Amino acid sequence: MSTSLLDGLRAVYSGRLYVDAADKAPFLTDWRGLWHGDALAVVQPDSTEQVAAIMRWAWRTGTSVTPQGGNTGLSGGSVPESGAQGIVLSLTRLNAIRAIDAENGSMTVEAGCLLSQVQEAADGVDRYFPLSLAAEGSCTIGGNLATNAGGTAVLRYGNARDLCLGLEVVTADGEVWDGLRALRKDNTGYSLRDLFIGSEGTLGIITAAVVKLFPKPAARVAAFAGVESPEAATKLLAAMQARAADALTAFELMSDLCLDLVIDHVPGTRIPLEQRTPWYVLLEVSDATREERATETLQEGLMAAFEDGIILDVAVATSIAQSRDFWALREHISEAQGAAGKTIKHDVSVPISSIARFIAEAGSALADGCPDVRPVVFGHLGDGNLHYNVSPAVGGDGAALLARQGAINRVIHDLVVAHRGSISAEHGLGVLRRDEAAHYKAPVEVRMMKAIKAALDPDGLMNPKKVLVETLPC
Repeated sequence: MSTSLLDGLRAVYSGRLYVDAADKAPFLTDWRGLWHGDALAVVQPDSTEQVAAIMRWAWRTGTSVTPQGGNTGLSGGSVPESGAQGIVLSLTRLNAIRAIDAENGSMTVEAGCLLSQVQEAADGVDRYFPLSLAAEGSCTIGGNLATNAGGTAVLRYGNARDLCLGLEVVTADGEVWDGLRALRKDNTGYSLRDLFIGSEGTLGIITAAVVKLFPKPAARVAAFAGVESPEAATKLLAAMQARAADALTAFELMSDLCLDLVIDHVPGTRIPLEQRTPWYVLLEVSDATREERATETLQEGLMAAFEDGIILDVAVATSIAQSRDFWALREHISEAQGAAGKTIKHDVSVPISSIARFIAEAGSALADGCPDVRPVVFGHLGDGNLHYNVSPAVGGDGAALLARQGAINRVIHDLVVAHRGSISAEHGLGVLRRDEAAHYKAPVEVRMMKAIKAALDPDGLMNPKKVLVETLPC
């Protein structure tokens, strides 16, 4: 059966195709090594037309397809299921910059372009593409859009969805929808673009996109502040927004435990303050024209916050190198936590006004039910996204922690929902949060999602068993 299927595939597609186990292996495991799948073959088409031909073959033969970009996701959404006899469709060879329109503030890129490649192309025409992630040297823009990626600049510029004007998509039956319109306004019906963004490859395959470009900031000035509590951090956010408005481009929160882990496990890192505090904020102000104005805005805001007792200590970067050192403390937290041992990760969002209460309530609930664990809390306070991770206490048993993962997830996610939040802020559902999302979503919401899936992928061939517990309505 597999031989005849492959013969049929080769008859319609002459591009790169992997069938040997060693060649397929890198595409069948996520980068953290948590999920492992199987596939009849891995295909790497060079064009949208080849993607369409593959999808027409898959539709005709009933073969499942797992779209994959850089395979850097954290929820297992780009890995095929175990025992599957479908194909993995890797988009990394669709990596052309098709057009740049600096005057319109837009760029048309293929889905396999690395995020860093898109950033560099924008910089080459004196423009700025603000999506920024730790994996930007290996993640692709198609994957970023398929998961509606967030990152550190959401406060000012929004998620991947907010940075996209149009899409080109190959549908489940192999048709090509050309929605590559570089328009800010288009009220001609349902927003098909927004259906595919964040759908994790379960409705169709994004092959190209029109993304927004912005004026390049003349200056980006960072500061590192110590605060007593998340309440104080929230007050600082409000004060800086009142002073800097949308010039405040980043506002990150991290606990002292986070920095302990970084200092212990990442050589060359240090805390830039004279005193340790329970919590820290990394904030950044940018200006389109003058560095002096960005620095002045930041320093005046921090001075007022210090006089009001909101911050306890602060350091303002005086060089690009120092700013990078500040950001390194934030960006190395996940790596440091991984080096320290087993971790239960939560990527959640709650209203900014609820973050302090949520952190306090979650900490209290864990202390009562799981006293031998440590919350490792950090995230994008400016947009309400927290990475509320849980590690064993010092000397604790990582395997015992993971054995309680379901119970700990329920504690954290029940509190998230009680605060009208989301259990997946920027990582997507994939398989990691698929079942929990079904538990928390209202039945009417699940029915609408299944109806969309049934309309666009009636045979359930697109990235099966991801996002939805069942691919079709009962």
